[in-house]
Amino acid sequence: MKNSVCTLFEKNYHYGAAILTNSLVRNGFTGDIYAGYRGSLPEWTNIAKPNSSLNWTGASTINVSKDVQLHFLPMTSDAHFTNYKAHFMLELWDGPAKDSDAMFYFDPDIVFIAEWRYFQEWVKCGVAVCEDVNSPVYPNNPRRIGWRNYFVPLGHKMSVKEPIYCNAGFLGLDKSHRGFAELWKRMMDELAPMFGGLNRSNVSGLSIPDEMKGDFSPFGQPDQDVLNAVIEAYDGEISFAGQEGMSFKHGAPLIPHALGKIKPWILKPISQTIKGLPPRTVDKLYWQYADGPIKPHSDFERKKMNLLIKFAALIGRFYRRK
Repeated sequence: MKNSVCTLFEKNYHYGAAILTNSLVRNGFTGDIYAGYRGSLPEWTNIAKPNSSLNWTGASTINVSKDVQLHFLPMTSDAHFTNYKAHFMLELWDGPAKDSDAMFYFDPDIVFIAEWRYFQEWVKCGVAVCEDVNSPVYPNNPRRIGWRNYFVPLGHKMSVKEPIYCNAGFLGLDKSHRGFAELWKRMMDELAPMFGGLNRSNVSGLSIPDEMKGDFSPFGQPDQDVLNAVIEAYDGEISFAGQEGMSFKHGAPLIPHALGKIKPWILKPISQTIKGLPPRTVDKLYWQYADGPIKPHSDFERKKMNLLIKFAALIGRFYRRK
């Protein structure tokens, strides 16, 4: 089974892409990792070699191990990356990853901790998705009704499979479920006129309209709300992981996800802990995996951060927000 992983990054999110790669390699992944990027590549990628075999202008590759290649693909679209995930997966399947049996998208602020063989089995069970921290959204919740009110007139048949509301930071597809990515792309393109185009986001850059924002808006998080609308519209099997999958609650984590503005690579552990926010599982794992095979941080910084995180975690046992 040939696997491909993809992610999208710009600015300092290159740190996350590096550690995501480390965590995949060290948990048994074999195959190709495709990193779409905007802007200049960071210093740690200087060992990458131009790769014309990918038929992607400007592509370059690092041989991370004998079984893993990390490919850097410059992106020309002006779409915000949160809105471009399905588009990117399909571009890969139609191009450099055309022989892949399965495709997995990960946000670059995720750290992989599970055994890779589990993910190979997971996509055989259906479209692999993971429950969000804001789940559930029940069947007749106004948000779900809002999704249907928008998409049903456009020709989509929609029905609730589960009240689970999924995070858009991960998607796993067997090639037989490529249609899910096609549907996500189509529905993102159909929603784009409502919020001013795919180059707008509620995360950064050009903002979506004020009337669309907020936790109670049907499309307050366009990529994520559309993903969940797609789950209603798709006629194939969906395989859900619970909130523990992204380490949003206690349990066996699969892919801890660093939500919010404080990412592990900019974390100030002691300052955050004084505010009652001790290090998260994803913060600890990020710095544990920073020792290679890719090293975007110096050994001194890595060792210092691991010590500070241990100390902050100790403080956090006695002092934290309720």
